[in-house]
Amino acid sequence: MKKVISISAAESQIMQALWRKSPLTPEEIIAMAGPPNGWADGTVRTLITRLLRKKALVGTREDGVYLYRPLIARADYIQAESQSLLDRLFQGQVAPLVAHFAEARALTAKDIQKLKRLIAELENDHD
Repeated sequence: MKKVISISAAESQIMQALWRKSPLTPEEIIAMAGPPNGWADGTVRTLITRLLRKKALVGTREDGVYLYRPLIARADYIQAESQSLLDRLFQGQVAPLVAHFAEARALTAKDIQKLKRLIAELENDHD
């Protein structure tokens, strides 16, 4: 089992930039994550440093330029965050989560069709 690294919402913005395109220089990360979040250069650099300490990303010097790459796959991060949400709010069960979304926000006909297809695929996998 992979070790889960805790990433804050702000740190996840840095990771999103790196998942979209990698490797990136510090300046490229600042340009991608800073303006949309209203962050100064120093804020982005602090978040990069935190992620380096957590071993969520790695930095290497190549041709005189520092480049960062993610050490965590986006799919692994989403899996860990999803499981954390399920565990915290729904005792690890998926059905109450789906029921909550169905009640709290009207599902479109397209949403319902996707859910039906997913359920049918899951049923076929269990047969």
